[in-house]
Amino acid sequence: MSGHHTIAETEKAVQAKLGAVPLHREQMAAVSNIHRAATAIRQHLENSVLRTSDLTWTGFVVLWVVWIWGEMETRYVAEEAGISKGTLTGVAKTLQSRGLLERMGHPTDGRLAVLRLTPEGEELMADLFPKFNEEEVFVSDPLESSEAQSLAEMLRRMVTHLEANGEQRRLDLRGDTPLPPRRSGRRAKHG
Repeated sequence: MSGHHTIAETEKAVQAKLGAVPLHREQMAAVSNIHRAATAIRQHLENSVLRTSDLTWTGFVVLWVVWIWGEMETRYVAEEAGISKGTLTGVAKTLQSRGLLERMGHPTDGRLAVLRLTPEGEELMADLFPKFNEEEVFVSDPLESSEAQSLAEMLRRMVTHLEANGEQRRLDLRGDTPLPPRRSGRRAKHG
């Protein structure tokens, strides 16, 4: 699931390429393996339990956020789901067309929109999440319960660190350099 090359092959290639470069290898390995694990787990969940409900990972995360937190402004749903507002618009339209999500105007500010699950969306999540959790158990099967708990705590510490210090670090790294606008991947056609 990690792609064409195994983790061992990738680590060997990185060592061959960067062996003489002074790097913090333990931290590089930790972050690389977090990324690899997240990708492999996401692919497994999308191709197993989410596929049976015809959901993408992002669609599931949006449903999860609204299921857990209840009716919520779209900007906060996007933030909680870790996606752009533009991505949320497309995902929400798909979920609306399936009758799982409802979009309404904000009760006091007409410029804003609110999302909530429909009864069908509530029913889907109540049925789906125990199955999703069974796959979380499958994915973490190589770990003892105490190891899973320790891993969760270590990852939580990394997230908390980034939430507390990440923005300042990004500002320090950028200095006075203005950020270019984000691009959707589409480029203007020339000619």
